[in-house]
Amino acid sequence: MSVKRVAVLVSGGGTNLQALIDSRDRGELGENCTLSLVLSSASDVYALERAKKAGIPSIVVERKGKKRETFTRKVIEALLGNNIDLVVLAGFMCIMGPEFTKVFENRVINVHPALIPSFCGDGFYGLKVHEKALEYGVKVSGATVHFVNEITDGGPIIAQKALEVRDDDTPETLQRRIMEQCEWRLLPVAVRLFCDGRLAVEGRKVYIKKEENI
Repeated sequence: MSVKRVAVLVSGGGTNLQALIDSRDRGELGENCTLSLVLSSASDVYALERAKKAGIPSIVVERKGKKRETFTRKVIEALLGNNIDLVVLAGFMCIMGPEFTKVFENRVINVHPALIPSFCGDGFYGLKVHEKALEYGVKVSGATVHFVNEITDGGPIIAQKALEVRDDDTPETLQRRIMEQCEWRLLPVAVRLFCDGRLAVEGRKVYIKKEENI
């Protein structure tokens, strides 16, 4: 099996990027995965420093001042130019044009800080997700890793992890616990499953193939 080249797309501090880097350094991403590129939508974000420290090449495709179609095309060109097999959206705060998911169909994954289909879709990002969850009074929340399609947070679900919502939770405390206990654990697992060729998409369902006996 050929090694899969992974690009991580970021727009901010890069905590999920760091989770992937740490997993790589512990050998948890496996032999079929290489973190080949970090692409940022802005030049002044800490995620780029994380990439530098980890020895991962990075590029900036500025979102500011560009039409969505132009920005989408430039991101696609950068990814194709680096022979990327899998695109990971890790705090990438940009809505891409439809061409993006056509070019990389079932090759883009995103982590969302809620149990889809709850608290997801247009306008649900960052602390807003956790604010709405607490307002609704849910007893559990969590995170979802899913393939990306043309519908915001609407692609087939790869994996989910839940945790209990505490009575004294604030949006900030809930966000932190979901990141640490759900997002940072789920995302590396999903990346490895993809790179090991163990994900099969059929309609809305993602099937995880059993690991081949060696």
